[in-house]
Amino acid sequence: MKPSTTKILPVLGLRANAAQFALLVAVNALVGGMVGQQQTVLPLLAHAEFGLGGYTFLFAYVAAFGIAKAASNWFAGTLSDRYGRKPVLLAGWLFAIPVPLLLIFAPDWSWVVAANVLLGINQGLTWSTTVIMKIDLVGPAQRGLAMGLNEAAGYGAVAATSLLAGYLAEQYGLRPAPFLLGLAYTALALLLSGVFVRETRPHALLDA
Repeated sequence: MKPSTTKILPVLGLRANAAQFALLVAVNALVGGMVGQQQTVLPLLAHAEFGLGGYTFLFAYVAAFGIAKAASNWFAGTLSDRYGRKPVLLAGWLFAIPVPLLLIFAPDWSWVVAANVLLGINQGLTWSTTVIMKIDLVGPAQRGLAMGLNEAAGYGAVAATSLLAGYLAEQYGLRPAPFLLGLAYTALALLLSGVFVRETRPHALLDA
């Protein structure tokens, strides 16, 4: 008897893809958490450990982050169409691995700026890709809902992690405690993205 060659087509819709959609929401919350780990701590670190004042130091790391994120956002869609969504998502998380380590061991402010270049690339690739993947899953009827849930998870995690990082800094010092969150988030995101997240490009092809 010949083996079955029937190919199971993907199904569009939030309900049909609820598990994968929820997983991607969780992954994007971790993306937001990577920004939140440093929001409340870096200005304090700049003043207390590097003796920096004014706004020049803030502009340096914010500009580095913004430029890197804008550039990686530009390429995220093209790369995900060419190589698949999941490889781009994983690549984005690989860029995140050195970020907490650079912040923990930084001997001067240039390390913080370098960390934010890598963080910008991480954010551009992972945030954009989770948006694309959610839209792939739900199809044209629920794109707005997919985008809304993605943004709510990401920015909610920025706020929650900022509060948690601030608490850790108050209790245990500016380094390394707040940035251990980033290490934990990156490890969890690589596990979820590598093992449990499935490629969604077939859903996009079905939609097309």
